[in-house]
Amino acid sequence: MSETTRTERLGELARLFFKLGVIGFGGPAAHIAMMDEEVVERRKWMSRQHFLDLIGATNLIPGPNSTEMTMHVGYARAGWLGLTVAGTSFILPAATLTGIFAWFYVRFGSLPTVEPFLIGIKPAVLAVILGALWRLGKKAISTVQLAVLAVAVGTVLFLGLSEIPALLIGGLVGMIALVALGARIKKENGETPSPPSGSGPKAGLAMLLQPAAAGAVSVAGGISLWKLGLFFLKVGAVLYGSGYVLIAFLEGDLVDGYGWLTQQQLLDAVAFGQLTPGPVLTTATFIGYILAGVPGAIVATLGIFLPSFFFSGILHPIVPRLRKSRWTAAFLDAINASAVALMAVVTVALGQSVLVSPLPILIFIVAVVLSLRFKVNAIWLVLGAALIGALGAIL
Repeated sequence: MSETTRTERLGELARLFFKLGVIGFGGPAAHIAMMDEEVVERRKWMSRQHFLDLIGATNLIPGPNSTEMTMHVGYARAGWLGLTVAGTSFILPAATLTGIFAWFYVRFGSLPTVEPFLIGIKPAVLAVILGALWRLGKKAISTVQLAVLAVAVGTVLFLGLSEIPALLIGGLVGMIALVALGARIKKENGETPSPPSGSGPKAGLAMLLQPAAAGAVSVAGGISLWKLGLFFLKVGAVLYGSGYVLIAFLEGDLVDGYGWLTQQQLLDAVAFGQLTPGPVLTTATFIGYILAGVPGAIVATLGIFLPSFFFSGILHPIVPRLRKSRWTAAFLDAINASAVALMAVVTVALGQSVLVSPLPILIFIVAVVLSLRFKVNAIWLVLGAALIGALGAIL
């Protein structure tokens, strides 16, 4: 790749993911939906199959899934530098906005009102997620067997099984079933089943599954930037699932364990992390500012996101190789179907909490039509819906 081409690609990555960082309301499912629209549908930077493989693999490593997906796209376009630019561009708007509002909170003791805008934004984001779910589902659930697997995984998720066990069980069970089915079909057709590459399923899975350290060491004494950064670095290195799992870590350590925050401060930090666009993990920025001002905000943000840059860079070159083994290819297919089931469950849960009055329902219906039928870009849907929500609250 020439230097000019690399520079152009870095500029494209910075512009795209900064934009998504500004309008990325709605959590990981919404972010991935917007990425699918921009990266696969509009720009054709990668195939939908590769995009799905990255989603499936990313669900199995620590860190915020959607943020790590931005890094995967960056790596695919421009290597490690592209990974850094894409991830930073996506995180920066949310971290900056969170820091500004943390300053406002410390100075005035409360958060500014943004709820009227969210009344419109949430149903529009739900429509964007629904569109991505349709596109990804058509690719990921291509056989009856994968459809059955997706329904089963969705069912156990609804019944309360957490994300990582559900995805792992779905991937392993699906892998065995798909390989067995393929062998049976070959046998019926008079073909000799080819032995799986490597030494069996363990050979491929060993490249994908990484052990994570458990827990965080006790922090004694006063708060220093070193201790603050180390705490969030450890959280970022062991945090599985969506960013909302962060709440459990903060409750157990910062409030009950170290006594750095009050319960009310934690609730306010989490609430604002959910209200701002971009990754929920910028809650760390808010907490860092409360505890140690601007340096604290910077250290906490760097600490919680740095492991994701490392994990994504290590994982990305491995994913294409997983397609070369019969076992790991089947595992990826099963994980992809399971990930779509997880996304469907999240969509239903969001719909139950968002579509509770006539205005959000109307915005959702209009946004679905504009997104699926007329291919309107997500940024215009989100901005337009925000204005309609604000006007609806005034009227």
